[in-house]
Parts: sequence; structure tokens; C-alpha cells
Amino acid sequence: MADTNLQVELVAADRLVWSGEATMVIARTTEGDIGVLPGHAPNLSLLVDGVVDIRTVDGETWVAAVSAGFLSVAHDRVSVLAEYAELSRDIDLEKARNDLERAQAAGEDEDDALARVRNAEARIRAAERAS
Repeated sequence: MADTNLQVELVAADRLVWSGEATMVIARTTEGDIGVLPGHAPNLSLLVDGVVDIRTVDGETWVAAVSAGFLSVAHDRVSVLAEYAELSRDIDLEKARNDLERAQAAGEDEDDALARVRNAEARIRAAERAS
């Protein structure tokens, strides 16, 4: 492992959600979970709806719910780019549970309803993991 830290940016389509130095990033890709440490080989992966963990140099763990997007790793820089991203501390768990119930009631046949189900599930996992 290299002596440097990771420079991490978590970006949603409409804003920068988190930026800073980290010792590790964990995310779910189409190929499975990936853990990124300093010195990681260059990588470009497709994210799936899920949770991203960022372990900071201060020992904190930032947890975020993200939608599908991209994870880019190069030269100790990690970019998590998603259409939607929300830090667990900003998630209202009860609202996320209600959103999940409404999305499931709408039926999973529609692509839009399935996307809402996945989004609500990711938000619930992020909020529960952080608590």
C-alpha cells in the first residue's frame, strides 16, 4: 500500500456531495463490491444502486446512497459519479421506508417504479448502516 491517501469526490448529477481525503472507498459495481485503497490500479466501473462507504483519514466513515453511475480510479484519485447521491445523515429513514412502500405498490413491471424501489432500498441501507 502506498504512503499517500486517496483524493475522493462523490458527485451527483446536480451537485458535489462529498470531497476530501480518504484511506478507503467501498462501492458496489456491476461486477460486485470493490474496495479501493491507495495505490489501487486504474479502474473504471459501472455502479449499481447501492451504498458507498468512504473511510476518511480522520477515522470517520461517510455512508451515501447512490444510483447507477461510474466509479473511476486513477493515480490515487477516486471519482464516484452518480445521477443521485445522498449522504446517510441527510436521509429521513421513515420517509425512505414510505417511499419504498409506495414504489412497491406501484408495481415492479414499470422501469420507473423499479428504479424508485432500488433508490428507496439504497437510501434505507445507507441510513441503517450509518446509525
